[in-house]
Amino acid sequence: MKPKIIIYKKVDKEVIDFIQQTSEVVYFEKLDENTYPTFLQELKSANGIIGSGLKIDKELLDKAPQLKIVSNISVGYDNLDLEALATRGILATNTPGVLNETVADTIIGLILAVARRIPELDHWVKDGQWQTNLEEQWFGVDVHHKTLGIIGMGGIGSVVAKRARFGFDMEILYHNRSRYKEAEDQYHAAYCSMEDLLRKSDFVCLMTPLTPETEKLMGKREFELMKRSAIFINASRGKTVDEEALIHALKTDEILGAGLDVFITEPIPSNHPLLLMENVVTTPHIGSATYETRLEMAMLAAANLVSGLKGETPVNLIGLGN
Repeated sequence: MKPKIIIYKKVDKEVIDFIQQTSEVVYFEKLDENTYPTFLQELKSANGIIGSGLKIDKELLDKAPQLKIVSNISVGYDNLDLEALATRGILATNTPGVLNETVADTIIGLILAVARRIPELDHWVKDGQWQTNLEEQWFGVDVHHKTLGIIGMGGIGSVVAKRARFGFDMEILYHNRSRYKEAEDQYHAAYCSMEDLLRKSDFVCLMTPLTPETEKLMGKREFELMKRSAIFINASRGKTVDEEALIHALKTDEILGAGLDVFITEPIPSNHPLLLMENVVTTPHIGSATYETRLEMAMLAAANLVSGLKGETPVNLIGLGN
């Protein structure tokens, strides 16, 4: 008898076909108030689930007595209660690596967009405000030959460092739980304390996973340490930043601007103070959002799922190299 799999996120037909070769598939393009009751009913007999964003905790797992594996279509896994999964002997996997290049593109794009005020000036031109030569009040700041500080030098951080070093001749500082010798050797990145990084960097890029230790890692004190001319970039998780402290830093000119792809509440409310600031560029969590990369992520998650159900050790088993 084939194992039963629930897909709870819209994926390409190629992904569904791959899983159906070995499993029975129940497919939900999305979970909402209409589909969630059916999802819970199907969950009672499911052996595996695949998707992203769903909070998988003890309460949900109590409704899934047959579950053997959870496959996240994302590099992050803060939606998973790993202790509850481990207690039940349920495998958990994610999709690191395949999105590094695409997310790095997004981060560099945010850096350029904030520094050169591209969205702001785009609106200015389209509103018919460009009537004379550009005046100094609309000037941006250079990116090349500046200092980039990366908090969380992992796979994505190292690709950002590569682009910054060889594309823009930037000096690279980084702070991490441990030294990243490859980045030091290849991109001349310099390891330093969090405080030194904040004081010296022209651009501060936060790339840490969300853990109890990193929640609100960037707060009032951290923004006060940054240069008044510095730009803050967050493409990690919204909860790694104290948003009230960030808003205060932007309003009081403690920092020059910010580029944000993630927020504490997503989608961000339309009346949120960050959306009213011209020196803030916001994007709707687009880090890995290209067709090519999302398909590759979904196929990797599907391969993890199938491997685990076969009794094999998935390549991207969380806790094994994650």
